Amino acid sequence: MIKTLSYKTNQFFFVLIKLSIIAFAFYYIYNRLTHNADLNFSVFVNFLIENDVFLLKNVIFLLFLTVFNWFFEIMKWKALVSSIKNITFKKALEQSLGSLTASLFTPNRIGEYGAKAMYFSSVYKKRIVLLNLLGNIAQMSITLLLGVIGLIYFTSYNTVEINYFKLSSFVLIALLLLSLIPIGLKKLPITIKGVSIEKIILFIKNVSPRIHTYSFGFSLVRYFIFSFQFYYLLLLFGVNISYLDAMAVITSMYLLASIMPSIFIFDVVIKGGIAVYLFSLIGVNEFTVLSVVTLMWLMNFVLPSIFGSLYVLNFNLPDED
Repeated sequence: MIKTLSYKTNQFFFVLIKLSIIAFAFYYIYNRLTHNADLNFSVFVNFLIENDVFLLKNVIFLLFLTVFNWFFEIMKWKALVSSIKNITFKKALEQSLGSLTASLFTPNRIGEYGAKAMYFSSVYKKRIVLLNLLGNIAQMSITLLLGVIGLIYFTSYNTVEINYFKLSSFVLIALLLLSLIPIGLKKLPITIKGVSIEKIILFIKNVSPRIHTYSFGFSLVRYFIFSFQFYYLLLLFGVNISYLDAMAVITSMYLLASIMPSIFIFDVVIKGGIAVYLFSLIGVNEFTVLSVVTLMWLMNFVLPSIFGSLYVLNFNLPDED
């Protein structure tokens, strides 16, 4: 009887946790849309209607880009996990969208690491966390590479006030710190969840080049999809700009937003502020830019997280292998 009660109690708290995750995610979405000092939601909706965003052809094309954005993210996750265990596309879909919902309101989406690990038995959990880190590093590397190229192009054709002394000082300090990291890692007995840095580096080295290639390849394709989606929205809102000029600003925006320390709750605000500043330099008004940023967030985070909430509800702890 005691065992039965304990099991029922555990099940009750497990369901309560899942419902709480979904409630927090939806409250965050609602609060972000209805308490935005920079973008009134009703004005935003009217702006979308006026610019024919809700026309069937536009809705289908925008959703098509969103679906393929997440398709390649799911394929990337499937490829990464295949290095330790084969999973189906359906499982990769469930893990990707479920972890998105669970991490939506966590700082820097840090909850994604733990959420994905929950789908696997304890023997895989540490490696799953490291594989998720590899996937994020691949996406960040693409963002940095294309962002630097875009920023150089953008600053060469637009007047941007840059304090080159402070910038060069920052770069030198950053390079110095990066050069000291390997020395520090060798001297200090640093561990992550009981795993030494040496073992983590060895794990990364043991991941096959094919998996790394898939990870970077899918990250690159994703980047071009969601950046083109941003450009397409600019065109819908009547911004007359060439693809090359738009990409220079968009890649610069993602670069600056990615290197600026923030928690995910304010990620949209920070990205919106950077986008407003950069696009203002080429004559695009603030409301249009904020509308694009908000719509990108709705399509690529909110919509998938709604579907992900169904996977969170149906989630069950895995059996130990």
